[in-house]
Amino acid sequence: MGEKGRVDWAGGLERACSFAPFLSGMEARYPEISTLLAAGDDAGAWALVEQAGDGASSVVQALRRKRGALALVTAVADLAGAWDFNRVTRTLSDFADEAVETALMAAFAERYPDEEPRGFAVIALGKHGSRELNYSSDIDPILIFDPQTLPRRAREEPVEAAVRLGRRMSEILSARDGDGYVFRVDLRLRPSPEATPIALPVEAAISYYESMALGWEQAAFIRSRICAGDRTLGEYFLNSIRPFVWRRSLDFGAIDAILDISRRIRDHYAGGQAFGPGYDLKRGRGGIREVEFFAQVHQLIHGGRQPDLRVGATRDALVALRDAGIISADVAGNLDEAYVLFRTIEHRLQMVDDRQTHELPAADAALSNVAHLHGLADGEALIATLRPHVTWVGRNYDQLAPEKEGAHLSTDTDGLIGQLTDMGFPDASVVAARITRWRAGDARALRSAGAREALEELLPVLFAGLASAPDPVAALNRLDDMIQRLPSAINFFKLLAARPALVTMLVEILSHAPVLADDLARRAELLDGLIDASALEPIPALDVLTRWLGRSEQGDDYQTVLDRVRQKIGERRFALGAQIVCGAVDPLEVGRGYGRLARGAVEVLAQATQREFANSHGTVSGGELVIVALGRLGGGALTHASDLDLIYLFTGDHETESDGRKPLGATQYFNRLAQRIGNALSVPTASGPLYEVDTRLRPFGAQGLIAASVTSFARYQQDNAWTWEHLALTRARPIFGSDAARAAVQQVIDTVLLEPRDAAELRRQAVEMRATISAHKQPAGPLDVKLAPGGLVDLEFLVQVMQLTGRTAFDPDLGGAVAGLIQAGLLPASLIGAYDLLTRYLIVSRLVSPGSTEPPEATQLLVAQRCGAKSWSELLDMLAEARQSIAQSWGAVVASVSDKED
Repeated sequence: MGEKGRVDWAGGLERACSFAPFLSGMEARYPEISTLLAAGDDAGAWALVEQAGDGASSVVQALRRKRGALALVTAVADLAGAWDFNRVTRTLSDFADEAVETALMAAFAERYPDEEPRGFAVIALGKHGSRELNYSSDIDPILIFDPQTLPRRAREEPVEAAVRLGRRMSEILSARDGDGYVFRVDLRLRPSPEATPIALPVEAAISYYESMALGWEQAAFIRSRICAGDRTLGEYFLNSIRPFVWRRSLDFGAIDAILDISRRIRDHYAGGQAFGPGYDLKRGRGGIREVEFFAQVHQLIHGGRQPDLRVGATRDALVALRDAGIISADVAGNLDEAYVLFRTIEHRLQMVDDRQTHELPAADAALSNVAHLHGLADGEALIATLRPHVTWVGRNYDQLAPEKEGAHLSTDTDGLIGQLTDMGFPDASVVAARITRWRAGDARALRSAGAREALEELLPVLFAGLASAPDPVAALNRLDDMIQRLPSAINFFKLLAARPALVTMLVEILSHAPVLADDLARRAELLDGLIDASALEPIPALDVLTRWLGRSEQGDDYQTVLDRVRQKIGERRFALGAQIVCGAVDPLEVGRGYGRLARGAVEVLAQATQREFANSHGTVSGGELVIVALGRLGGGALTHASDLDLIYLFTGDHETESDGRKPLGATQYFNRLAQRIGNALSVPTASGPLYEVDTRLRPFGAQGLIAASVTSFARYQQDNAWTWEHLALTRARPIFGSDAARAAVQQVIDTVLLEPRDAAELRRQAVEMRATISAHKQPAGPLDVKLAPGGLVDLEFLVQVMQLTGRTAFDPDLGGAVAGLIQAGLLPASLIGAYDLLTRYLIVSRLVSPGSTEPPEATQLLVAQRCGAKSWSELLDMLAEARQSIAQSWGAVVASVSDKED
């Protein structure tokens, strides 16, 4: 190649002819192309490539001639420095697509000349699938067919027809003659190649990959795409097996399979592992395969939850992993630089004799010949160029696949008790008995040999973590309860063994957060989400969150959307709880994160449900649905267990009819739509539950329609609403609908809230309502900061009375309303701190003591610290002071009513 940044066509052509016998032969065969290349006219040379098959006696000959011309142009453009690595590999890959399509169409034309080609698809895998083909490469397709649509002759079974088509296509591509060959075709990547036909019925192939495929096959389909044949059939196949490839829960079987392949390659090709002459650039330690495997392992780990990582090409994958924050920019840059260099030298090796070789020549003369072809002085210079990159890649990959250490817990009872005692367990014999039962497979999840093997690998690090828990036995009991409920534990164990930092977090959850432990017992894969870099970061802004929740994939149906939103919300809600447990984020921000998650779910599922509903019923001209949030959701901050208080309204003329194939009147239309949305938010699916939805705050309560028109809502609020409904309206926020529709509803709310009121009567009714609540909902104990005297319910009544009587500081966010009333001189400044403290405590307590009782002693310090106190006793004093401040202000309202009555 020429000097870096300089194109040297003459030098590239000269080296091709001097050091690559194959290219020298092509230069002689295509002299016109050579002349144009020497002059630097690659566009003209490429035009001749396109014409190289003209006048050929058959498709077979035309493809071979074009391949020879293309090989010459691609090689010289590469050697001259005119084409970069990506252009070279994509040119070779695009020609492979063209060649496979041409060969398949020729096979169809020969066997079924009167039939339209259909029902047969070619799936490209490996470097062909990712458009990264080598200079002299075979292709590894999988052939699938549809028995219902594939043409066939009389008395010919579909599988016979498909096999004959596949064999003829392969023969056209790979048979050698005087013009050479096109591509070597390797069909052994199909399931059980020793026992299956070369072409598979599509449904049988889908069934295999869904239920029986091996881990390495999952990795292979990272680089898959349809390259020829029936595109509809090919896309159907790939869409069907996408869940097999990109699993939301980590499949350490697939990851282990890749790492195991790497270890076996290192062992099998030991002779090519040592760097130097004879080194295997593809399979050697620190070579091409280890760059590719490094990227693929991270894609398998994260790609199920991050679709942006689902790219085939290795270089693209490294960029995506870097942009997602999964690998550093330095690692991505070093791997990319090494990969391009390795692949480029691999091309030089293959250009010499058009052989699919990956090994540096052992002989000095042959090694120097390759170096000269690349533009280097000799073989030593080539070795020196490669050495630092090979060394770095090997060391980097070693960190991904370290040798397994021999630490283990003893299987001898006395030895095990001694180890556990040394770890610090107070009653080691009880703990040892639990481990013994696990080893005996006393839980369903532990009955397979693979699960018990994964458990043994995990035990040392797991019990070292449990020993550090504030109450090790309590944490162990929760872990045992969880394991007993798991349907399968192998991936759960392997994840913890691979990520020791997660063991620490798991121990914290088991020690302090029974709610999260119960969630894990139902869905152990929730722990997977904590490996992402963003897991301990605040929930993003609503628009970003909504795009993430609503991101769909080709072929997704409505049920898939419901499941995916539940999976994503479940993972992020669990991660928010973990943020509280580990102290990564202020509980107030976590509460706002819970709120944004819920609003995102409402937005995405309401949109999806509207689209699904419109398929049958169309839309209502001039009308649309508006969803209003009240209570905690209206205020924008929830706890882990909060339900959603919603009101459904609609705009437009209630007498209008929808325009679908099953038309409905507007009122019926929006009521059925609202019911569907409520179900989308609340009904459990295979992916679990989402939210409880409460619509009792709608006009006329349980007796009213689920969805009312905005006009009737306004009229109800003016003429029929009870005082408590106006109090509730202070926390109303339109959260779904167009900007104009939400503004119209907000105007109705503002009009109601700003009405002049009889302040004394309002206070009387509010005090009466609070007393009624107290009579029917007793606090669970003195630490029930919601219902106890001086708690959040008292504060909310106080704020609402002050807002409505003062006609000011209307903010659905209770904290914002408190701040506004303080600024207006209507409340004491101490109440903002009281609100913050009680809200923090409520959010934390919903995880650690969901019954609003006193947290376990081992958890009390954690609760205190999350609420800003140094000790439990200090927190109790702070809570008492906050509640006293609220009780004093609310008591003044109560007293004013009592005085008036007296």
